[in-house]
Amino acid sequence: MQAARRRYVLNSLASGRRLALRIILLQLAVALLAGLAFLMLGRREAVAAAAGAALVALGTALVSARFFSGLGGAGLALSRLLTGMFLKWIVIVGGLVVILFQLKLPPLAAITGLAAAYAVYLLAFRFKG
Repeated sequence: MQAARRRYVLNSLASGRRLALRIILLQLAVALLAGLAFLMLGRREAVAAAAGAALVALGTALVSARFFSGLGGAGLALSRLLTGMFLKWIVIVGGLVVILFQLKLPPLAAITGLAAAYAVYLLAFRFKG
């Protein structure tokens, strides 16, 4: 019984890792598509849209790397999830600050790219199959 339970947990972690990788790759594809879509408006808009979506993909990668870093109890899993989410929001907010205030890229394009990447994140859980 113990071996079967252990195998189930490892399969569950492997499934979660695959789903996380799929979401990250889809978010990077959306970053590319957003950049191409905004290329019609100009190079700066394309860079802003792609960078906004790439920030979400980077944040998702950080959460995944932190959460799936090893086995442990429920308390350890929760702390990994919370620290991963904290790192994700630091990356997203910090990246937006760099995009909007230091690089002075167009805000509408950056936020549109960010929203498009989050839409992928939400839709991936709806259509897991």
